[in-house]
Amino acid sequence: MNDNEKLIELILELKKQRNAVILVHNYQRPEMFRIADYIGDSLGLSVAAAKTDADVILFCGVKFMAETAKVLSPHKTVLLPNLDAGCSLADMADVKKLKEIKEKYPDAAVVSYVNTTADVKAISDICCTSANAVEVVNSLPNKKIIFLPDRNLGRYVQQHTDKEIILWDGYCFVHDKLDAQTLMDFKQRYPDAKVIAHPECKDELLKLSDYICGTGGMAKFAKSDGSKNFIVVTECGMTDKLRQDVPEKNFLSFCNICPYMKSTTLPLVARSLVTNTNEITLPEKIIRDARKAIDRMLEISKNAA
Repeated sequence: MNDNEKLIELILELKKQRNAVILVHNYQRPEMFRIADYIGDSLGLSVAAAKTDADVILFCGVKFMAETAKVLSPHKTVLLPNLDAGCSLADMADVKKLKEIKEKYPDAAVVSYVNTTADVKAISDICCTSANAVEVVNSLPNKKIIFLPDRNLGRYVQQHTDKEIILWDGYCFVHDKLDAQTLMDFKQRYPDAKVIAHPECKDELLKLSDYICGTGGMAKFAKSDGSKNFIVVTECGMTDKLRQDVPEKNFLSFCNICPYMKSTTLPLVARSLVTNTNEITLPEKIIRDARKAIDRMLEISKNAA
């Protein structure tokens, strides 16, 4: 038995002892999937964990995701194995700047992508995911929308709404660095492959794509589409997950690696479960106000279902 196998065995035992649920984001290292109770996108994981009777939620992801889990499960212990697992996109939105923009546009609604800190969610009107951003924006009575923090997702939303989108100048460096010319070359090399892209990519890449969706929709599309080959335009870990979920199809990576996502390791998970390292705590007011913004989004999605 190698070291990874021993660690996986230890973590599964610790999970039982702590009555813990382990959430693993789609972009995590492949070995992390072996310890997961739930694998998926950030919000879906937090919603799933809130429905369990677990005492502890251990989130293999980045800090804003663990904060969201705490907002939805305030009485559970929430652990993040590596506190340095931040998110450059979430860090580009701050409360001070948002308050200034809200003063400048008092009639605008604030729509915060789930990739934001709990502090930012708490002064937002509503949250959204990459999957429901258009639906959320179109559901609001306001004519103007302050959309943050991802400018690429905001531009995508602007193409599907009559409302005025006030863009925040933030971006996910993993998606923003992907190059359209290189993708065109890739498409020429694999002419029969369909392109699945994340809406955090630049517009010129989205125009070259056959299907645009968040991580939660990629496997569904690949399963339902008749094509055998797919070019996956997002963080590299998603390709590993798709190969696992849809083994009968071929997935070609057109991707960048997120060092924050890859910074969670099995030893860090084991340490966190043993010592309660990096417990996520938030002020009650932040939890209450951020919860309102998330609940408003969930209500819209429920009504549309």
